[in-house]
Amino acid sequence: MAGPLSGIRIIDLSTVISGPFATMLLADQGADVIKVESPDRPDHARGAGHGEQSFTATFLNNNRNKRAISIDLKTGRGVALLKELVSTADVFVQNFRPGVVERLGVDEAAMRAVKPDLIYASISGFGESGPWSHKPVYDPIVQALSGLTTIQAGSDEERPRLVRTIVPDKLTGMTMAQAISAALFARQRSGKGQHIQVSMLDAVIAFLWASDMGGQTFVGKEVSVQRAATFIDLIYETTTGYISVSAMTNQQWQALADAVSHPEWKNDERFSTPALRDRNANERLQLTQDALLERSAEEWLEILDKAGVPCAPVLKRKEVIHHPQVLASELIMELDHPVAGRIRQTRPAARFSETTPELRIGAPSTGEHTSEVLASIGIDAEQIEQLRQDGVIV
Repeated sequence: MAGPLSGIRIIDLSTVISGPFATMLLADQGADVIKVESPDRPDHARGAGHGEQSFTATFLNNNRNKRAISIDLKTGRGVALLKELVSTADVFVQNFRPGVVERLGVDEAAMRAVKPDLIYASISGFGESGPWSHKPVYDPIVQALSGLTTIQAGSDEERPRLVRTIVPDKLTGMTMAQAISAALFARQRSGKGQHIQVSMLDAVIAFLWASDMGGQTFVGKEVSVQRAATFIDLIYETTTGYISVSAMTNQQWQALADAVSHPEWKNDERFSTPALRDRNANERLQLTQDALLERSAEEWLEILDKAGVPCAPVLKRKEVIHHPQVLASELIMELDHPVAGRIRQTRPAARFSETTPELRIGAPSTGEHTSEVLASIGIDAEQIEQLRQDGVIV
């Protein structure tokens, strides 16, 4: 059976990561995503990072299951073509800087005029209004402004540190994909479309609030300087490598104490409750680290697992894909891309019992499906050829 979003058409003008990641999640779930690119300035991700045969890994891993069309939106005929496409669509996604869509004539009002129940989705860096709304933005900029770099440092007084993966970009994509699904459900009930706006800054701060903004939660009782959480993280050195160990509950803490041959920890007042273990985290983690230096990673993982203490090896990227649990989940797939060759990707993480997502096609070449898509909305071969000769499409 086709994916749960089969029959939904999405017109995707977004580029780089946040928008394309959102629309790929929806394409994986069955939506017909038509990626619209400029003939002279296609998606920047096509040229970013490691690649094979003109396809970068970044582009491949954010644009599968999409069809691609190349239209010059600086021409009136190009905008008219886009509107014809939108008239057949359910969702329109863009992540231009605020003001650009108005200049191009592809803003919400223009698109809703041709499709009144359209879901119009806008991704921005800082939002559509405010003193920073028109600033250029990349992932590290949002990490800095949102407080994520300070959280990563462990304390307001330590040097801020970036998370070494593009959390804001990918989190924004996930937030938008969920919001689009919700808007489609609301439209099914009401018959009305709407405008969804997600900024990278909003997505990250909302994400952090669930666990990292406790000091700012109680009004009038804010923490002026966030104290250090710990100066030791939950990665521990052993005689042969690194492991992660996390004993959160009283039962797990007591099991850890016995497993590492330090039963006296169970009677130490500093560690008698979760709150006290948190308050004395540096001392607790240093004791744990000292104890774990006495054996190999392999020995500790076996001992701790038998004791019921959550633990895992610390894997390098090349090791992750071969771990027994990853293999058992059948998460990693190998498939053949018509241009890039044999590639490795993950299946969609969410599994559906009835509407199974499919990997229908690999990431498209620039404008690969232009003729196919235009023909599907009633433009004949002669007109398509004329549009090509006029430079409106590629």
